[in-house]
Amino acid sequence: MPFETDLARALDRTTDPLEPDLTALLAGAVDRGRSRRRRRTAGLVAGAGVGACAVLTAAGLVLSGTLPGFGSGGSDLEPAAQSAPRSVITGAQMIQTLEATFPGARFSQQTGQDNNPSDPSSGAVANGGLVVDDGQGAATVGISAVRLRLPLRDGDGLGCDLKHTRGGDTCTMSELPSSAAIPGGALVMSEQNASHQPAQADTPRRWTVTVTLKSTGAQLQLVQWNTALGTGPGTVKPTRAAPPLSEQQAVAVLTGPVWAPILAAVG
Repeated sequence: MPFETDLARALDRTTDPLEPDLTALLAGAVDRGRSRRRRRTAGLVAGAGVGACAVLTAAGLVLSGTLPGFGSGGSDLEPAAQSAPRSVITGAQMIQTLEATFPGARFSQQTGQDNNPSDPSSGAVANGGLVVDDGQGAATVGISAVRLRLPLRDGDGLGCDLKHTRGGDTCTMSELPSSAAIPGGALVMSEQNASHQPAQADTPRRWTVTVTLKSTGAQLQLVQWNTALGTGPGTVKPTRAAPPLSEQQAVAVLTGPVWAPILAAVG
């Protein structure tokens, strides 16, 4: 299974029981692998240690995923079909752009993955992930960029699966109007998930914001955890109450000048 598929899968899972083994959590990564809609569980999965995929595992982005032991749930929504990105986006570009999203912060555990326009079946997703410390507590952050096939249909990032939303978890949909920055407008899905239920004060949480351009199918998914991964087994505890970026801030940055070159390249 290609690395980007692994990477996307871990990020794209969103909700099951948590067994805090960070070593296994980190190396597996994120799979936006369009099984996002089957997962409904956030999962930073993984295996072979902190080195290889360090964080991203983080990125669900790559898009949509999160903590140790998050299994997959069912869903009536089908994964959205992907198209080949318009041009190559490197993992280094994803990391640099993600760092520019948090000016003045400190970073560690950077991990990125290129997309591959010549092989959309295995390389359509570009990923980036890192641990960010903005002075309010360290957080694991991941992002993925992918192009969905037009016309857009129900699937990844295009609709809430409320049937599988559990106590305290939330999912909302909204739309952004057409503008110079986003011609044709965009769909926005915002989710908050606890790593396990029932959630307690020390339960890690994941916040996901997915922005999909209606005119091109370009999609960015930003995933933020209120915990710093990679510190060793059994240490998955919240490091802060809220994510580095609020929902409104995340939408603004994903549709602003920082991520505009990535959106243009992918869509």
